[in-house]
Amino acid sequence: METVLVTGGAGFIGCNIAEALLNKGHRVVVLDDLSSGKMENIAHHSANEAFTFYRGSILDSGLVRTIFQKHKISCISHQAAVASVTKSIQDPVMTSSVNVIGTINLFSLAAEYKCKRIVFASSCAIYGDTRLLPIKETVPVNAKSPYAASKAADELFAGAFHSLYGVRIIGLRYFNVYGRRQDPASDYAAVIPIFIAKALANEKIPIDGDGMQTRDFIYIDDVVQANIKALMKEDVADSAFNVAVGRETSITELAKVIVATAGSRSEIVHLPARAGDIRNSHADIESARKNLGFSPEYTIEQGLRETVKWYREQSNQVK
Repeated sequence: METVLVTGGAGFIGCNIAEALLNKGHRVVVLDDLSSGKMENIAHHSANEAFTFYRGSILDSGLVRTIFQKHKISCISHQAAVASVTKSIQDPVMTSSVNVIGTINLFSLAAEYKCKRIVFASSCAIYGDTRLLPIKETVPVNAKSPYAASKAADELFAGAFHSLYGVRIIGLRYFNVYGRRQDPASDYAAVIPIFIAKALANEKIPIDGDGMQTRDFIYIDDVVQANIKALMKEDVADSAFNVAVGRETSITELAKVIVATAGSRSEIVHLPARAGDIRNSHADIESARKNLGFSPEYTIEQGLRETVKWYREQSNQVK
């Protein structure tokens, strides 16, 4: 049994990781400042003696130190971040402060308190608009936003902390994650929750451009699987892995599957293409398969079926 600190544990990805860890019998401490995370994502754990929540920032060294001292943290799942490209462009200083300085703060205290392993959220954004498909981890970093640059910096610091202090750190380069508890109303909502919300309301679904641009969409349970495998992997460190399905799905195909799955009457409409939009993206995931034992279990159709079901249930509860 491990005691795992999940930063950003009230957010979309973090809350699902926290839940899975609790289900596997681990103790979980969540640290979240609730700037984007929600208490409703973790409130159902409040009676669980293996769960503890702290409201605060990864920039608060005193609070993070207290957590290490009080709970004897053995592993860290680091999901806390300003995860919006748009916000990072509007406020690069704040984004870099949280994503880089906050991460360094966490790495430093983890080294001081002899934490065994850290798995942190990196991003496919570090690859920029590469045309080298499928994207391997060896593709050069080409950060096009402060957000992407901050994730690339985190990977560099992970290497430095492993080299200097022996902390075992793994970065996971997420591609397009979707699934339950992803907020369609957030400042950086992804396309899938937006499309599902419109499909369930039988509203028009807008697509930028011709819809033939592609992405590699991965269901939340497969992202959780990758995180837990990495957290429990004792012989891998100072590495970063793509976390994706390894398949391209066009935005038009995505919209059609969502409409069909939801039994919706929504019409798909096309808007002008967005300037600078990446045309195609999908990952090579062989390194994660080989080194972490990661193997995605959900096709896009299966994942969307589960996701639409969850959003429909939430909608019915509101009514």
